[in-house]
Formats: sequence, structure tokens, C-alpha cells
Amino acid sequence: LNSMEAFTFNTFELILLSAAGVLLVIQLFYYLGIYNRIHTRNIADKKNELHFTKELPPLSVIICARNESANLRQFLPAILEQDYPQFEVIVINDGSTDESEEVLSTFEEKYQHLYHSFTPESARYISRKKLALTLGIKASKYDWLVFTEANCQPASNQWLRLMARNFTPHTQIVLGYSGYERGKGWLHKRISFDALFTSLRYLGFALAGKPYMGLGRNLAYRKEMFFKEKGYSTHLNLQRGEDDLFINQIATPDNTRVETNSNAVIRMQPVERYKDWKEEKVSYMATARYFKGGQRYFLGFETFSRLLFYAVCIAGIVFGILNFHWLVAGIALFIWLIRYITQAIVINKTATEQGDNRHYYFSLPVFDLLQPLQTLKFKLYRFYRGKGDFMRR
Repeated sequence: LNSMEAFTFNTFELILLSAAGVLLVIQLFYYLGIYNRIHTRNIADKKNELHFTKELPPLSVIICARNESANLRQFLPAILEQDYPQFEVIVINDGSTDESEEVLSTFEEKYQHLYHSFTPESARYISRKKLALTLGIKASKYDWLVFTEANCQPASNQWLRLMARNFTPHTQIVLGYSGYERGKGWLHKRISFDALFTSLRYLGFALAGKPYMGLGRNLAYRKEMFFKEKGYSTHLNLQRGEDDLFINQIATPDNTRVETNSNAVIRMQPVERYKDWKEEKVSYMATARYFKGGQRYFLGFETFSRLLFYAVCIAGIVFGILNFHWLVAGIALFIWLIRYITQAIVINKTATEQGDNRHYYFSLPVFDLLQPLQTLKFKLYRFYRGKGDFMRR
């Protein structure tokens, strides 16, 4: 090509490059406008620009445990030994057949503020986890309830203090960040990325004033609100939904706050089997379709525009190379690089701040494309299994 031809584009090339440019702007809007908000909040926190309450009201930590004796033995002390003036920990032993009962009884002798109970074996009319949590809530002495799970560990003994600094008079819900304890191998890196990306999405939306879900690994809300909303009654027919659907039903821009300080992070233990992770993902998908609000579609559009962006950029690069039109290939590659660099900065900065020691550079494009594909696979899996599998038993 002579120098003039190198700078002329035919209609197809113009359409390709224009489409890549528009899709880039859409993607940058998501990354800088939503996914970067955890990082932005952390900066504001460091600069003391956020408003917190000085009061530390008494609170109840509630954990549902089923055959979790090893995890309770390992992680419960970190919760019981939190640096907080007045709190109780209530563990509901949900029909465990392992040594959970012995572990809890031993701990109760040492820790005066630990209480445990159990779900009746005859309970069949409701999701067992929802029943266990409802029993824990009814047994609690205090208005503020903090939820986590038996396979989770707080990043520090300041977890409860940091959650509680958000308990302002107007606040009803506090969403905390939950990360994934570092494991070895590809599966763990994949699950880590998925957990991080899920947090970027739902906490990003909450920080943008559009909360739409929570995760029961790190979550707080008022007891009075639980009873005012008649607990989990609107979705008792579903096995799950005690965190994401419940929060979706009650969260508003005014009553929800987010805690992202690295000392308030809850770390979940690595899943050993792909099957367990798949079950968890599929059960969340079974409840996601009941969400009210447009956030789910808004996020679906991000995924759609992301896949289209890849297709258009690759088409531009390939078309430019095949036609020896290096400028077309160069512009398409440059547009792809702008998004990749922005994405790498946002994701890795947030991961580092939240105490995730993993870095995502070469694996980023792989996970970027894998994430929507695995979501589709899980959705199909849920569809073929039918609704009954996710309904109460």
C-alpha cells in the first residue's frame, strides 16, 4: 500500500473500527463507573472522607453449620476473639453427623459469649438453611445481626468494628467484601477471579447507590427489619436466597452501606472439588432470576458488549493483516489494549487492596471469555435439572 492508501478505509473497515470504538466506551463506562468503585471507596476511606458512626452497639454473629467440625475448630476462634466490646456468637448446628456438637460444646466452656442450638431433624417444610438462620435470629439478643459461614475467616480481629462503624441511624444493611483464600492450581485461580469479579459487580452497584444483592459470608442487617419484612417468607419455596434474594427485596440506596476495608474482608476456604463450586454457582443462578430491578440486565449487557468487543477487535486485526492494511490491524489492537490495560489496573488494584495476593495479567483475557461461557454452561445445567432441584424438600 502507498502512504495515501494506508490512511484510507473502506466502508467495512470504518464500520469495524467505529463499532470497536463504541464498544470500548461502553466497556470503560462499566470498568471506571462501577467496577472501580471499591478502589475509589478505599481511597476515600484512607483520606478520612467517609462518614462513620462512633457508637459500637452490641451485635449478634450468626452462623449456620452442617458437618463443619473441622472448619469450626479452625476458624470459630477468630470470630469469638474479635476486638469488640459486646457481642454474642450463635451457631446453629444443622443436623450435623460429624463432631460439630462436641466442638461447639468444648468452645462454649471457654467462650461465655458463644451459644449453639440445632435445627429439629423433623423440619421438612422449609429450606434447612433458612430455618437454621431464622432460629439463630430468633435466639439473638441484639438488634444488629452479622452473618458469616463456618468455612470463612475474618482477615483481622477488627472485622466487627469495621462493619459496625457503618451502623448509622439510617442504615439497615451493611454489605461486606468476601474473598477467596488462595489455593493452588487452575481451579482455585478461576474461582478466585470469579469471586473477585462478583464482588466488583454487586458491591460496585451498591456503592453506586443501586444495591441489588448480598452474600451471606459477610453481611449485616437489623433484626427488626428481618421481622418487619416477615423474614424469608416471600421465597420459602426456594432452597436458597437467604442472602442474595432477601437483600434484593429490602435494599435501597438510603438503607445500605458497604464496608471494603482490607481488615474487614472475610476469606472463604478453597473449594477442593469443582463439583462443589458448580453446585454453589448453579444454586445462586436458580435465585437470580427472581431479582427485582434492572441491575441483572445491566450486567448482562456488559457481558454481551464484552463478547462483541472481542469479536470486533479480533475481526479488525485479522482483516487488517489479511489485507496488509496494517493501520486497521494496529487501531483494532490499540483499542483492545486500552480496555485490557484499564481492566488489568482496576482488577489488580482491587485484588491487592482486598488482600488477594493473586495477580491477573496473562490469565485476564482467558477468564474474561471463560466467565460468560461458564455462566451459560451453569444456566443450561440448571435448566436441564429442572426447577424441582432448587425448591424446598
